[in-house]
Amino acid sequence: MLCVVPRISQFLGICIYMYFSDHSPPHFHAIYGQFDAEFVIGTGERLRGAFPPRAERLVEEWAGIYRNQLQDNWERARSHEALREVPPLE
Repeated sequence: MLCVVPRISQFLGICIYMYFSDHSPPHFHAIYGQFDAEFVIGTGERLRGAFPPRAERLVEEWAGIYRNQLQDNWERARSHEALREVPPLE
């Protein structure tokens, strides 16, 4: 079985991924170097994992800006539809 993990955004060395059929609550995965964490879409808060404080603030800011697009991608992932890219933090 092939497992596809779409990267939906990348900025400042941070890669953002969303898994198909992932567990609730709606969230996304962020990877920065050796750090890996999950962030809640609705609040931008870290759900689990570890992340450097500065990088975490950037992810929270980005999630706040693109919350609607992230929620749309969550729904698309749950339906096994292609995910859309989300703009990077500028």
